[in-house]
Amino acid sequence: MFGFAKTEMISPDQALPGRDEPMPVPPRHEVLDGPLAPPYPNGAEIAEFALGCFWGAERKFWQTPGMLSTSVGYEGGYTPNPTYEEVCGGRTGHTETVRVVYDPAKVSYGDLLRVFWESHDPTQGMRQGNDVGTQYRSAIFTRSTAQQQEAEASREAYQKVLTGAGYGPITTQITPATDFYFAEDYHQQYLHKVPNGYCGIGGTGLSCPIGVAPAE
Repeated sequence: MFGFAKTEMISPDQALPGRDEPMPVPPRHEVLDGPLAPPYPNGAEIAEFALGCFWGAERKFWQTPGMLSTSVGYEGGYTPNPTYEEVCGGRTGHTETVRVVYDPAKVSYGDLLRVFWESHDPTQGMRQGNDVGTQYRSAIFTRSTAQQQEAEASREAYQKVLTGAGYGPITTQITPATDFYFAEDYHQQYLHKVPNGYCGIGGTGLSCPIGVAPAE
């Protein structure tokens, strides 16, 4: 019953009440030295992705050229300003999410989508490897119509690659962004603070054609 409950999305009326106070976060990124919270530099754009445990996922993005800042938090659920323990309990509806703040003159949204798809297995439903629960589901939270359309096109393109390699259907949710709630201080840039810490991120080994070839 415990495992079953963790892989079933709750309804809004089942969600924990949360709190009004946002989680305090450090002012600067440990690696990139950019601001964790708004305001962000002029011209910066934001993208948000969920692809399993956010420790390793965040590192994938801060290592990508063109990043101004990255942070981890909770999105896609119902509970305002949840704690990590509440999210892991499956009663907030949130995913573990990475917020990416980037310079569009140096890296495109398509480039970020490629990092997203290639860094995890998007066919696993409410899990990522040995990490099981609704908070580990795959999701793209879009912040404009253009992002929504590009994300959906990338899913179609990558599905063809995955199908050809024997994988099942992509389970990634693509939906307009909701409130992003920052995670606790110790989660921010965790694998920089703890270089040998747990990283559950692992892709399929299949290249995503976004930015390389159009979807047929």
